[in-house]
Amino acid sequence: MSFDKQKVYLEVRSAAGGNEAKIWAADLVRMYSRFATKKNWRITQIDDLTLQLEGDNIFDKLKNESGVHRVQRVPKTEKRGRIHTSTATVAVLPEISEGEVNINPSDLDIQFFRSSGSGGQNVNKVSTAVRIVHKPTGIAITAQTERSQVQNRENAMALLRAKLWEKEEEKKLKEVAGYRSAIGRGMRSEKIRTYNYPQNRVTDHRAKKKFGKLDKIVEGELDKILETTKSLN
Repeated sequence: MSFDKQKVYLEVRSAAGGNEAKIWAADLVRMYSRFATKKNWRITQIDDLTLQLEGDNIFDKLKNESGVHRVQRVPKTEKRGRIHTSTATVAVLPEISEGEVNINPSDLDIQFFRSSGSGGQNVNKVSTAVRIVHKPTGIAITAQTERSQVQNRENAMALLRAKLWEKEEEKKLKEVAGYRSAIGRGMRSEKIRTYNYPQNRVTDHRAKKKFGKLDKIVEGELDKILETTKSLN
């Protein structure tokens, strides 16, 4: 299966670290957004921490970003200057067609609500936001950035297909000896990178390499890191 010309979904979730982890997750979304802008990729925000990105060879470039991203820094709320460690998980999923993943409509719990984000008068006054729960797996998707309820529902369903595909790929990786997945090596639970702010350094644990100029990297200058990790599979 080739994903070269398809869109991808990049989803970030805060993990260990409380409020600082939530801030870090938002920082990662900003980092990838800036990188995508530099690449002239099309960016659509599906939810606060979920992006849809479209560009040439985009899945091949980003698939190894999936995994746990750890940050070490002094939070703005830290009064004693202590360094805190927080984590967030990144998942990069390709767009999956309806024919590749079969979803039974009776397995879905679909709710519509008013968007909590910015987007203008129509978005916030009309129930355009969509939340879909896939009852057999418990996977929940929220899409609320589009002005159209129909478009938000389509975005949510597309992301659900990608997540169900990911779940099936992970199952095969565990059960089938020698199975090579298109997901890449970076599973959600694998710690792949540490961003150390006091030392202005990023360490990629899979490539076993360190990169300086963290301040530039979090502004979207990811080319050097991605070049190093693209041959991991």
